Amino acid sequence: MLPDLPAFAWVLLALAAVTVGLSKTAIPGAGTVPVALFAAILPARQSTGTLLLLLITADAFAITMYRRNANWGVLLRLVPAVLLGVGLGVAFLAVASDGWVKRLIGVILLIVVGVTLSRRWVQSRAAAAAGPGEVGLADAVSAGAAGRRHPVAAAVYGSLGGFTTMVANAGGPVMSMYLLAMRFPVKEFLGTAAWFFAIINLCKVPFSAGLGLITVPGLWVDLVLAPAVVVGALCGRWLASRLNQRLFERLVIVFTVVGAVYLLV
Repeated sequence: MLPDLPAFAWVLLALAAVTVGLSKTAIPGAGTVPVALFAAILPARQSTGTLLLLLITADAFAITMYRRNANWGVLLRLVPAVLLGVGLGVAFLAVASDGWVKRLIGVILLIVVGVTLSRRWVQSRAAAAAGPGEVGLADAVSAGAAGRRHPVAAAVYGSLGGFTTMVANAGGPVMSMYLLAMRFPVKEFLGTAAWFFAIINLCKVPFSAGLGLITVPGLWVDLVLAPAVVVGALCGRWLASRLNQRLFERLVIVFTVVGAVYLLV
């Protein structure tokens, strides 16, 4: 029942599976890499359903590792917008071609990165202009502006995250930009993201099955690749404890841009 794929294709799929685990426990932006590899090797629609089940496997490890680090206030604010985005994603998948899906997601990701970087630049200029005693206050205000006090940000990022995660399992970069703007420490970032995607990915299963995205051959592929996901998740746990905040944020942004450009070209 396994797809008839050449050896190098299985190697790339195994690499993608390791990256799935790594993205859930260390570098969320890296989640665009397996999206791209699965879509390049498997039929595009089938790749979405196959990858979803591997993501759920990695979610279980991420929750176990970071279950005490989630910010539930942020998660609850995102719920209504995310559900709206998932619904729009289901409707879009029913009528859109793979090409349209990839290009739209790529454009969205680049816009989100651009907005995040511009906000950071403005905030850094404001912090530089402030006196030493005002820097902490400036940081608090900027973090609040990212979502704690402004529901518009949660609505925009939540709906985009729900939409992109439904149509291509590519919601990670969108939500990473939102959580980066919140200036969370590494573990709080990973814990909040872990619970967010664990809940959303489970909710996506019936929709994906109904759209025919989950297939029997895809389930066999998942069974073969699941150990690679576990290896990636465990390696990510080791790596996360050794990443400093600045390097972590830069890696998230770089992987997000690379994934967005790939989807566009």
